[in-house]
Amino acid sequence: MKFSFLILLLLSLNASAQKVDVLLIGTSHNYGNSPQQDISKIYQKIIDFKPSAFFGEFLSKEDEQNNMDYWCKEDNLKRLRILRKNRNIEEENLPAIIDSLKKRILIKPDDYRLKADLAHAYYLNQDVSNAHYQYWQVYTHLQKTSDQKLENYVNELLSPEMDNTGRSMKRLKTSEYALIAFPLMQQMNIKELIPMDCQDYDLNWSAAALAFYNKFESYKKDTLAIYAKELKEILNRREASFGKYFENDKNAKNLTEWLNTDEASVILASGDFYVPEIYQLKGFPKEEMYAKMHWWYMRNKGMCENIVKRSRVSDNQKVVVIVGANHRKLMQDLLAEMPDVTVKNINEIK
Repeated sequence: MKFSFLILLLLSLNASAQKVDVLLIGTSHNYGNSPQQDISKIYQKIIDFKPSAFFGEFLSKEDEQNNMDYWCKEDNLKRLRILRKNRNIEEENLPAIIDSLKKRILIKPDDYRLKADLAHAYYLNQDVSNAHYQYWQVYTHLQKTSDQKLENYVNELLSPEMDNTGRSMKRLKTSEYALIAFPLMQQMNIKELIPMDCQDYDLNWSAAALAFYNKFESYKKDTLAIYAKELKEILNRREASFGKYFENDKNAKNLTEWLNTDEASVILASGDFYVPEIYQLKGFPKEEMYAKMHWWYMRNKGMCENIVKRSRVSDNQKVVVIVGANHRKLMQDLLAEMPDVTVKNINEIK
C-alpha cells in the first residue's frame, strides 16, 4: 500500500513539473482595415516550433457557464437563443452528438454539412473557440467554392448574419484566428483550439474603469489648476503616439510583427493606463487607476495560469498562444516567472 502511494505521489509531482514551452503571439483582433498581410514568416516560425496545441482568447465551457456576466455574455446568450430556435439539442445529448460528429468528419473530412452541424453543436455546448474553428472551415470553403445548397443550409442552421456582436461569427472573418491560428491548425492537423481567457474579474475591471473615468473627466475640466498646462502637454503627446499605431494598422503588411515590439506595447498600454508621468501630477486619481491596473493584472494572471494548467492536463509541452497585443508584454513577463515554463514572443523566434 505504501509503495503504491509513493508511485502515485511521484507521478503527480512529475505531472505538476511538466515543462511547457510557449510561443506567444500578440495580434490585432481585426485585420479588416489593414492591407493584405504578409504572414509567411510567422507561418514558418510556428511550423518550425512544432506545437502540439494552440490556445485562443476564449472562455472554456465551464467558465462561460460560471461567469454570470461579463462584457459579451449577453451576445453569447443571444446566439444560443437563435441557434436553439434553429435546431435545439438537449444539453445532456450534446457530448454524444459532438463525439459522433467528430468521428464522422474523420471519415468524411470534406463534408462541410457535418462541419456546420459540429459548429452548431459546439455553440450550443458553449464551446465557442471550437465552434468558431468549424464555422471558419465552412465559411472559407464557401469563399472558394460556389455551393448554394450548403450556403442555404449554413444560413438556416447557424444564422451567421445575426451573430454580429461580441466574439461573433462576423468578427471571426477578419480576426487573428482566420488569419493565423485556424489555417495553421488545419495544415498541422490540430483538431481543437484550447480556450484560455479569464473573465472572472471583468465586473471589477468595469467598475474600476468607470470610477477612474468619472474622476478623470472632472480632473481634466479644471483648466485653471496648476497642473492643467502640463496635463494638456502629456495628453497631446499620448495622442500623438497613437498615430504610429493607426499608421501601422492602416498601412503595414507586417502588422503582427510590429504589434509584438516594445514600442507597440508602450503605445497600447497608454490607451488604458496613460503614461507614468501623468501619475505624478497633483490630484491625479491614482487610486482609481491602480484599481484598474490590479484587475487587469488579475485577468492576465488568470489567462497565464489557464495556459499552463491546461497544457499540463492535456499533456501538451509546446503550445502557441494567440492573444490581443495589449496582453502580450504582461503575459510574457508573467509566464517567464512561472516554474518550468519558457516563453518567447514571435519576434524572438529566428
